[in-house]
Amino acid sequence: MDYCHQHNLVDPAIAGQERTFGIRVSLPVGDTLRKVLGNEWEQLHWYASEAERDTAFDDMATRHGYSRDTDTPTQILEKLTR
Repeated sequence: MDYCHQHNLVDPAIAGQERTFGIRVSLPVGDTLRKVLGNEWEQLHWYASEAERDTAFDDMATRHGYSRDTDTPTQILEKLTR
């Protein structure tokens, strides 16, 4: 597969590596974004090491600078191991 954009989530150098540590991102029941994305929406991110996954988890759990002061993101993050 060709990777032509820097913003792709998978680095081509590690695309074929086994990744056993993951993060599931989902939305809580009653979240209004479910009306747009659907009730079954979730996103999975996989990492080669537990340390890499934990670093990404901490970054995802931090309130990012794009939210307005009055916004409260409600994503649910769950660590996975397969």
